[in-house]
Formats: sequence, structure tokens, C-alpha cells
Amino acid sequence: MASVLPPLDPLLKRSAKRTRAIFASCPDDGMKDEEKSTRLRLSVKIADEFKHYKELPSALLAQQGPVGPAQPKAEQKMITAGPSSDNTSRIIATIDNTPKEQPSTFATSAKLSEALTLHKTTRTIKPTYHPPWKLVRVISGHLGWVRSVAVEPGNQWFATGAGDRVIKIWDLASGELKLSLTGHISTVRGLAVSPRHPYLFSCGEDKMVKCWDLEANKVIRHYHGHLSGVYSLSLHPTLDVLVTSGRDASARVWDMRTKAQIHVLSGHSATVADVKCQESDPQVITGSMDSTVRLWDLAAGKTMVTLTHHKKSVRALAIHPTEYSFASGSAGGNNIKKWKCPEGAFVFNFPGHNAIINTLSVNAEGVFFSGGDNGTLTFWDYNTGTPFQNMEDVPQPGSLEAEAGVFCSTFDMTGTRLITGGADKTIKVYAEQSQ
Repeated sequence: MASVLPPLDPLLKRSAKRTRAIFASCPDDGMKDEEKSTRLRLSVKIADEFKHYKELPSALLAQQGPVGPAQPKAEQKMITAGPSSDNTSRIIATIDNTPKEQPSTFATSAKLSEALTLHKTTRTIKPTYHPPWKLVRVISGHLGWVRSVAVEPGNQWFATGAGDRVIKIWDLASGELKLSLTGHISTVRGLAVSPRHPYLFSCGEDKMVKCWDLEANKVIRHYHGHLSGVYSLSLHPTLDVLVTSGRDASARVWDMRTKAQIHVLSGHSATVADVKCQESDPQVITGSMDSTVRLWDLAAGKTMVTLTHHKKSVRALAIHPTEYSFASGSAGGNNIKKWKCPEGAFVFNFPGHNAIINTLSVNAEGVFFSGGDNGTLTFWDYNTGTPFQNMEDVPQPGSLEAEAGVFCSTFDMTGTRLITGGADKTIKVYAEQSQ
């Protein structure tokens, strides 16, 4: 007679339980502990571990005093209202809560009013006197909007770049055309002349950044990397470094000699319209169409500070040649702001130039210039933010009234002449009026 095999299910469950006990984790979630056995195990554990701590030993219990406040004795009675009198409310009414008058620290009331008026007076700093500026020369020759201008460190000539894709070199004293450089295939948006090498750097809307050898008058290097138009460039005063910025929302730091890209300064979310370099930190400052100004750590290639005070796109920056500060300009009222380096602390607004500010320039004497998209020009005292002269850009005869915009500006090396480029395709030279 064949032996009857035991049912398989209980054997499987027992085997699985043993396996779980050995390996402490069962792959099948269906093999969980039953609730009853879990509770039993927990109660056993509690009994084992906490049995001796639930109650103190009798010897210790005897030593311990009663816990909590003692019960009140039965003979204590409740407090009832005492004999009332009408005088109590009168006494309460006579209690005066007004504080005692303290004697004034000022000897007389006149002294007090004197102190108050002194406190009220705003400390106005008297602006430095600057002689007015006048237009002394209009130079024509470009066939497109003049978008960039740079003066050579020797103060003999200056370069301009325009929408006609040509870079022109002009004699500063006479205003004569000395040279035309062709090579860009779109508007030339930025120019810089190196103070330590015979090089001219240019950038344009054709994504190109070029280095021109001024002894051979030809391009010797290209800096490839920008993904869109390049709007501005700046040379570092002491390092062999070139910084360019543009429509790809980045600023790029290049090794001037090897053409290698050192850093991509990314963080802006829109076109970086202007970039400036200086010797001490922040060594790179950028202004962007995302309405922020960023101060960069050049060594790390990271943002040190982001300034978010502007309401609209920042198109222009100007670093003071001697003071450790800079200014930024955008569109709208209170749109030109002065900042203190290195932390980018806000100093004050230059109020009143209600236009889209395309260009800013400042000289060592503290004459600060702002040029607007509608052809308005304002000269300010940089130290106090006081405007001392307002002018209108007169369009070239034959050009449209709307072609009065100022796009670029720079002071010459002496700070006595201001060169501007505009929408009427001309270059205008302004000078201080002699006494």
C-alpha cells in the first residue's frame, strides 16, 4: 500500500519561514509574519527587557516620598467675599496711570528744535564744476549705423566699426580717414585696442572675434566659440586675456595668444550686451538684457554677485578710470545706477535721463556721459549724480529724424574729447568749451 504524501502547502510555508529566519529577508512579500506572532514576539521582548524597570524595588519605593501636591485638608474652607464697601471703587479710580514727566536732556526748547532741524537737513554734496561741452566735429564716411568706437592708447587715432561691416581708422586730431579694414561679414559691434601689443580686436554680429595686427593691417587670429552675434568685448588691463559677450547669453574669456577659451561665464538668461574688465576684483563685469548686472570671479569663472536693481535690460556699463566704482544703464526712469566695487554695493541713481541708454562713458575728471536711443545726450557730475548739461543729437542732413540714436561713445586718453557714433552713420566729436 503506497504511503500518502503530506500536503505540500504547509511544508512550503514552513520551509519559507525557516529560509526567512536564516536570511532575514524573504524575496516574496506574501511570506510576511502573521500579525499574531508579531504581537507575541513584541510582548515577549517588552517583558524581557522592561520587566525590572516597570516598578521600583520595594527598598527604593520605601525611600521615595509621595509624588505630587498633597490633598487639601478637610477643615480648610473656601474663600468667600468679604465685607464690601463703596470706597473700594473710588480708591481704584484715584489710581493714576499717567507716567511722570521726565525732565528733558536739552537745556532749553530752542536747543531741541535746533537739533531737530539739524537732523532734518539732507547733507547735499556740492557738485564739482565742469565746463559745458560742445560739438566740434562731425565725421562721415561709414555707410551704416556706427556701433563701436575705440581710442588708441597713444591718443593719435581711433577706430570705429559700423553696420557697413567695415572698421575705419581715423586721425584723432584732424578727423581724416587713415585706413579701412574689411573682413567682417556683419555689423561690427565691439572694438578694443591693446595698450601692450600692436593689436586691434573686433567682434560682430557674424559670431566672429578677430585680432588684427596693426603693423601688417591684417587678421592674425580668430577666436571661435560664440554661438550667436558678439555684442561687446573688453581687454584685461594687465593679463593677456580678452573677454567677449553676446547674444548666446554668455561671456567668454580667451587667452589672447593661444586663442584658447579659458572660461565660459554662464548664468545670464538673455543677451549679454556689455562687458568690462578691470585690474582688481571684480575683474569682469557684465550687463545683460535679462536686466541684471553680474560681477565675476575671473580665476574661478563664477559669479561673485548678481545685481538685480534694474527693471529693464542693461545695455551699457562704464568703469571709472581712477575711482573704484562703475555705472550701469538701462531703459526707463532712474535707469542709470552707480555701484561701489568690489562687492557691488548700490551708491545712487542718476535720475532724469528718460530714454533707452545705449552707451555710458566716464573720464578721470568725473565727467560722466550717457547717450540715449532717441538722440538725447546728458553730461553728469559722476561724484554727485547731478546732470550739468543736456543736449540733443542733431541728425546728419538728409537722414531721417528717427536716426538720432547714439550707439557708442568713448573719451580720448586725455578725457578732453568725447567721440560718439550714431544712427545717422556719422561720428561726432565733442570737446569742453574753453573759458
